[in-house]
Amino acid sequence: MTQTIPGLTDQTITAALLANLRALPQRPLVFQLHGETLVPPGYHVTEVKAVTIEAMDCGGKASAWRETVIQLMDGSAEEAAAGFMTNRKFLAIYDRVVKHIPVREDAEVRFEYGNASTPAMQYHVTHVETQPDRIIVHLRTPGVQCKAGDSCGAPAAGTDEGCAPESGCCTPQAPISLG
Repeated sequence: MTQTIPGLTDQTITAALLANLRALPQRPLVFQLHGETLVPPGYHVTEVKAVTIEAMDCGGKASAWRETVIQLMDGSAEEAAAGFMTNRKFLAIYDRVVKHIPVREDAEVRFEYGNASTPAMQYHVTHVETQPDRIIVHLRTPGVQCKAGDSCGAPAAGTDEGCAPESGCCTPQAPISLG
């Protein structure tokens, strides 16, 4: 199964994130988006998903890949007062889960978060930063792009796969009239 998500570069795989967190001393684990804390203190790890995606792009190319999706949820006011979960507690939860479900270490890892004021979304991990008083997992928002872009514009040499730009494979088409 292909592990590279079509059209996406600069992804963080599960094994890299875990190795980073395991190598660091115990510290509060903070999730930030654009330099601001996204997930408040007291959060829970509510689910770890080993996801298989099978897709076909607008150019007709089928792909399959795996992702690890870790869902975070706001905690109670009392839990928030206790502060952020540590990387050691996070790893203990993750390690307990992977004893029961087959999470692929070479799969991209994403964090899913949302609450009453923030729509649920899966965020990509850009990097992990260590500070004296905490560990920051930097996230970025997902994007949408034409995964057949390369084949629509320039098919691989020696293949007849893909489509020419004038074919409109990645652009909206006028509806077909049925009568």
